[in-house]
Amino acid sequence: MHLEHHLLEIATQRALKDDVSHDIHHLQRVLGLAKRIAESEGADMDVVIPAALFHDIVVYPKYDPRSEHESEESAQMIEAILAGIPEYPKEKIPMVGLAIRECSFGKGITPELLESRVLQDADRLEATGAVAIMRAFSSGGKWDRIFYHPVDPFCVDREPDAHKFTVDLFYKRLLVVGSLMTTSLGKELAKRRTEFLYAFLDEFALELEESTREESL
Repeated sequence: MHLEHHLLEIATQRALKDDVSHDIHHLQRVLGLAKRIAESEGADMDVVIPAALFHDIVVYPKYDPRSEHESEESAQMIEAILAGIPEYPKEKIPMVGLAIRECSFGKGITPELLESRVLQDADRLEATGAVAIMRAFSSGGKWDRIFYHPVDPFCVDREPDAHKFTVDLFYKRLLVVGSLMTTSLGKELAKRRTEFLYAFLDEFALELEESTREESL
């Protein structure tokens, strides 16, 4: 617990302040989920805790070319921090770095290391459900994305374009991550969260119909 408190203080100082999708609250939510999954799977908390707190400690703007190096730079930062903590088991540092390097959704990696799978599922749970909706529309506002395609909002006859339309992100990521979970608890939590996403889209479709339907005279 002392280690967790110490690392939380460092993460709080270094976390992004201008991106609520990747701020210290995101890191804390992922930490909480990762600890729950780790406990259910018997994973090593010494690896899971630092990996969760620092997995998104370096984040660049979405379309910045440097964004492809975020995981590597985040891993390097926590590896250096842990190397400077005398009581931390040095043989576990490479596993912390590996968990972060394998976490990214975009890389499409299915890790073999248990602690990597725990972190990946915890982070992906932030990409489905109510929190994911808030994060999606927050980032959409930040990057001036339109809420939805005006003609085909639910991607019936076109490929999703999450660069232009926030609702398209549902079909590119939010509705997808549940099927990619590899831990039992991750699958369980993702199932409920994904069902909520479908309920949200059903309500959105109903409200669109209400606002566009022409009443017969």
